[in-house]
Amino acid sequence: MSLVLDPPVRQEYVHVTNTAAPRAVDIPLPLARRAWEQAWLRKIFILVVLAVVWEGLARWQNNDLLLPGFVQTAQAFASGVASGELLDRVRISLAVLLQGYAAGIVAAFVLTALAASTRIGRDLLETLTSMFNPLPAIALLPLALLWFGLGKGSLIFVIVHAVLWPLALGAYGGFQSVPETLRMAGRNYGLSGLRLVLHILVPAALPSILSGLKIGWAFAWRTLIAAELVFGTTGGQGGLGWYIFQNRNELYTDKVFAGLAAVILIGLLVENVVFRPLESVTVKRWGMQR
Repeated sequence: MSLVLDPPVRQEYVHVTNTAAPRAVDIPLPLARRAWEQAWLRKIFILVVLAVVWEGLARWQNNDLLLPGFVQTAQAFASGVASGELLDRVRISLAVLLQGYAAGIVAAFVLTALAASTRIGRDLLETLTSMFNPLPAIALLPLALLWFGLGKGSLIFVIVHAVLWPLALGAYGGFQSVPETLRMAGRNYGLSGLRLVLHILVPAALPSILSGLKIGWAFAWRTLIAAELVFGTTGGQGGLGWYIFQNRNELYTDKVFAGLAAVILIGLLVENVVFRPLESVTVKRWGMQR
């Protein structure tokens, strides 16, 4: 006698959801919370707080020669822009900076490509970076003055030194972190030497390369300002560093702070207008960086 067990029958029922009640995700956030979620608003808030603290310290110090206030510095900055003097100094400095920065990038990528494709190139890069990377670029300024004279050539020389080594180290470190599977895939397609570097290593190492570009930019910018502070003019025309040095000698401290503010503003502009969009359209879009 066989026993047949029927499966139990579950009672059916209809679950009615309350669609009238709003969900938590549908409740809009308060305006202050939504504003705080914006990164640019948070950064503006930080800048405003710093400006208020600066103005408060200046009023407490009560000595414009030592520490002019934010309002006084802003007036000096606006006056320099209106007269065209400050903008002309910025133009001179940026023209020299872009030439030295571009030359440094080319030299760094040539050296890094050689290191990534040949053993002797790797030994050359490791030796040169060990020798020259710890050497401050401004320390080479006396030699640059002897070799290139008092002019643009000396500034470009020290800028190239400031850009070359951090960018070469960053790019080479990125090349070294490329997975072996990508290298093997490139070799399977017949790539080798410079073609392997351009088509496989450079795209894979792009986050490290961008970091090296940003570090090289910062080194180049501050090296240029320091070099202009030392000997100032290039071909009879002084840049932003010379503007700061000249006003310091004439005890126009508000103009000195205006020049420093121009240096900071250019740094912020390059970071947010050049490098951040470049990261967004490359490594962030490709999922290689958060």
